[in-house]
Amino acid sequence: MTITRRRWLMLFAVLLATVASAASPPPAAAADRYITVASTTSTQDSGLFDYLLPIFTAKTGIEVRVVAKGTGEAIKLAQAGDADVLFVHHKPSEEKFVADGYGVRRYQLMYNDFLIVGPKADPAAIAGTSDVVDALKKIAAAKVPFLSRGDDSGTNKAEVTLWKAAEIDPKQASGTWYRETGAGMGPTLNTAVGMAGYTLTDRATWLAFQNKGDLVALVEGDKRLFNQYGVILVNPAKFPHVKAADGQTFIDWLVSPEGQKAIADFKVEGQSVFFPNAEPSS
Repeated sequence: MTITRRRWLMLFAVLLATVASAASPPPAAAADRYITVASTTSTQDSGLFDYLLPIFTAKTGIEVRVVAKGTGEAIKLAQAGDADVLFVHHKPSEEKFVADGYGVRRYQLMYNDFLIVGPKADPAAIAGTSDVVDALKKIAAAKVPFLSRGDDSGTNKAEVTLWKAAEIDPKQASGTWYRETGAGMGPTLNTAVGMAGYTLTDRATWLAFQNKGDLVALVEGDKRLFNQYGVILVNPAKFPHVKAADGQTFIDWLVSPEGQKAIADFKVEGQSVFFPNAEPSS
């Protein structure tokens, strides 16, 4: 074999190796390090995650992929082992999630509040009342449209509790003045705009909501409208595939002074919408 032919074959072999290398998938990169968080919709729709997660990822290299559902659906997702962290806002359900062995520990994280919004004309005459139960009684008596999410979300669970306190079963009026959208907070607010109706909303979503139309905030400030959020690591003893170390890193950051400050610094229309209240680690 001549030197020229040998050199040509060597070059050809190098070319084939280069093509094969380009066709092969690249090795897993650091960017593939991620966790899945099953979360309530308000943390997503308000823009909180858009603000928080880049800060966390820049610090740790861990990407956070959020699946935003109503609290009930988010819990079901975590109970199926399809998330590493649960981030919701219904304390009794969160405590049951842990007690049933699906979660490791519930961490208190932050709070805001609910409010009743409705048409500026206010046909039920509830504006300015400081008693949310009295307001619901007036809405029921006036038989004016009330839009319920009806989706087992944290907001829907809070609404159901308030109707019970008012000793009213609104489902008896389902399809008349009481309408269940079976949808998230944004679509429910849109329906309330279209029907000139009332609804219960979390403050974060309300402030971020752009299509308010004729709706205004009418009832707020009642202590029964308090809205606490919690975060829980899904139990790796039940689901061995859970990314426990990275999930706990996310939780630890959220409850740390740095994470709590980031939550406090997030604002919508210049207003703080989540207030950090993590408890010191025991």
